[in-house]
Amino acid sequence: MRPHTSLPPDSLPPNGFPTPSAVRIAAAVRARELSAVDVVADTLARIEQAEPALCAFVEVWAEEASRRAAEVDAQVAAGVWLPLAGVPIGVKGRAGLRAAAARALVAAGCVPVGATSVPGPGTPWQTWGLGAGGRTVNPWRADRTPGGSSAGSAAAVAAGLVPIATGTDGAGSVRIPAAWCGVVGLKTTNGRLPSADRTGLAAAGVLTRYASDAAAYWRCVTAAVDAPGSGDVGGGGGGAERDRQKEPDPAGTAQEAEATRPAGTSEAPRAAGTAGTVEAPRAAGTAGTAGSARAVARAEAPYAVGAAQAAGAAQAAGAAQAAGAAQAVGDVPAPLTALWSADLGFADTDPQPAAIAHSAALRLADAGLVRLAGVVRPPVRRANAPVPGDAAPSHAANAPARHPEPQPHPRPLRLEDPGPAWLALRAAPDADPAILQAAQELRAENDRLLAALFAGADLLLTPTTPNAPHGHDGPGDRYSTALTWAFNLSGHPAISIPAGFDADGCPVGLHLVARPGEEALLLRMAGAAEAVRIHPARAPEAPA
Repeated sequence: MRPHTSLPPDSLPPNGFPTPSAVRIAAAVRARELSAVDVVADTLARIEQAEPALCAFVEVWAEEASRRAAEVDAQVAAGVWLPLAGVPIGVKGRAGLRAAAARALVAAGCVPVGATSVPGPGTPWQTWGLGAGGRTVNPWRADRTPGGSSAGSAAAVAAGLVPIATGTDGAGSVRIPAAWCGVVGLKTTNGRLPSADRTGLAAAGVLTRYASDAAAYWRCVTAAVDAPGSGDVGGGGGGAERDRQKEPDPAGTAQEAEATRPAGTSEAPRAAGTAGTVEAPRAAGTAGTAGSARAVARAEAPYAVGAAQAAGAAQAAGAAQAAGAAQAVGDVPAPLTALWSADLGFADTDPQPAAIAHSAALRLADAGLVRLAGVVRPPVRRANAPVPGDAAPSHAANAPARHPEPQPHPRPLRLEDPGPAWLALRAAPDADPAILQAAQELRAENDRLLAALFAGADLLLTPTTPNAPHGHDGPGDRYSTALTWAFNLSGHPAISIPAGFDADGCPVGLHLVARPGEEALLLRMAGAAEAVRIHPARAPEAPA
């Protein structure tokens, strides 16, 4: 039998495949209702069909994946407990299997099917990917980039090729492609998991279609790196530092300085330096995850494939949502106090992503998941202002709800633009000492402001990006990292979840930031948000 999926048909991009959750795949394989060999064979067939147009993979490991799947089936038959038995995954870049997170997923029963695309050399921007067959396209619109540098991972998950793909996030390289491809993208607390990035700016992350799968990733990876004698212990312990000697440089991380540099500007500082050159990563906090898998599992409904069954599947999903949403809310200590900012005090955010993300934040409040205590910065567009194209039925769900404006927060947040500090720290130790000193002072000031914010709030909500996905000719003079790289400097964990679609049919992400070490809270919130469907589904038109 095939495992069911939970997302309605209109949440899939053109030519996308209905995707069961990794949690459900693993349950079916453990129950011997599915074999890992069959699951992987189906995945490889999907990749073969999609890759000529999508170009999400730089390598496909068909023989190795089939062999590993057979090993998983043998382990299951022998009674070995594998929490992610038979789940096919993509890993970021050719060296991705050497990362601690990927090793933990394989130990949990996952089957790597290939290396996902990352940016190639020779361009001044890195929000794109280069697969074996050419440039990686956005599954929702082939004329747009999926984002980067975890480009192929996001595209593969969004297109339904794999339910989980690994990523690294040095300035937004997980969260930006997650937003632009309409999937979930988690950036972990800096220093919590091993990383080869000696500046401390990059953190491990994951891209998934379902929040429950991101939670399963988090449980498996933290359990592995925290195990006695693993050598992968994060959180500022010696294990993470030792592991830097055996981990590859995260694909795309060394080029993140160029990822943020607009085309036509001078050459960005190169990644260099030794451990300890810049300020150490922030303290990690606690490990563990609870509740998110339960929240999403309750909301999952059978997925009917085929046009004749599409309406029934959507109706079933809605019925399951009504029954499960209230229980999902119970998995979060709701309502959490959340603050909204469209620009963090400095970013030039476009009206559409600001309005769509703000509407998603209001839907969280309507569901009782958050209490919007105030506005950190007023939304760029008023909450009841129409988004261009919202008059069309396919955009009606994105129309901002008519809510009274929250009262201004007594301590409005206005961060310093982190760009100069990020670039200087990435260049250390080659940067001018005076520039490095100024960068550390800016970082300390933003840390102080964020500490004051999180003393009175549980979450900070923003759009994930200030702009829509750009074309394959590059972003021009826009900094797509404007709302994400502040939290690579500060070390806070963050997650991008789907918020809706703009007038061009491109996904928009809602960015949730929590205190260091509170990944579990972010994942529970993402699962509850998924259960109450804050993401308005939409079926884009298939290309001619």
